[in-house]
Amino acid sequence: MTLNELRYLVAVARERHFGRAAAHCFVSQPSLSVAIKKLEEELGVPLFERLPGHIQPTPIGQQIVDHARRVLADVDTIRALAATATDPLAGPFRLGVIFSIGPYLLPRLIPLLGRRAPRMPLVIEENYTDELGARLQRGELDAVVLSMPYQAPEVQVTPCYREEFVVALPPGHPWTAQTSVGPAQLGDENVLLLGPRHCFRDQVLALCPALMHKGGQRLEGSSLETIRYMVASGAGISVLPVGAIGESPRERALLAVRPFRGTAPFRQVALAARTEFYRPQAVQVLAQAIAECAPGAAAGLSSAVG
Repeated sequence: MTLNELRYLVAVARERHFGRAAAHCFVSQPSLSVAIKKLEEELGVPLFERLPGHIQPTPIGQQIVDHARRVLADVDTIRALAATATDPLAGPFRLGVIFSIGPYLLPRLIPLLGRRAPRMPLVIEENYTDELGARLQRGELDAVVLSMPYQAPEVQVTPCYREEFVVALPPGHPWTAQTSVGPAQLGDENVLLLGPRHCFRDQVLALCPALMHKGGQRLEGSSLETIRYMVASGAGISVLPVGAIGESPRERALLAVRPFRGTAPFRQVALAARTEFYRPQAVQVLAQAIAECAPGAAAGLSSAVG
């Protein structure tokens, strides 16, 4: 049994296809197939069930795949430990970021971290919270930027910054005559939401539960950027984190923005990492950098609302 065979095993289990797994591992499909067959013969059990159009792990195969993932993660840890023995901020850092945060945080974070930890390039993946959390626990990511609350076994969550929500309106909307908007008012409007699996969608629905019970057609966007342009076109209104309203005068001219009445709703952005992660200094530096480059500072909101 070799590490390469374990890598092939994990790739086939993930891709459910020998050809795609081979391409991911940069080997030919026959070479990968021979390696998997050799591993099955050595272990004496079938690892995959060959079905029309796809394959899937057998029950014992799935258990072996899970152990193989942990073995490969430990191997990566050994290599990284050796590389960072003299400098914990040396070597790539695998960072996951949820879709509704990445576009607004990363343009600030990447150059800042490049100055503070020039030998620690970020390898970034954007995805949903549940997928990133699973990859974090499997050791495929080093840390994840997400919105609280979040809990998982053996994962430590460090709050980084608070981001307020605002109401985004098309120019000329009647609510532009108001200085603020009450959450209950949202129930009377066509509010554009992100699709399912986005935690920000759940936060907006919690802010105005009446939106969950509205009948008829409701438009949804795949990203906050899509929703921003849908609002600008007059398709409806929306609730956005303040960082998503844009920074340039041209971007802000697309929308009319109003704060919520009373205490502003907000989300707490945090950095999640495994409690036993071997580079705690890197996590600390990253968390501090995230806190310092929070999008939508109060000054930016004040200048955008008017």
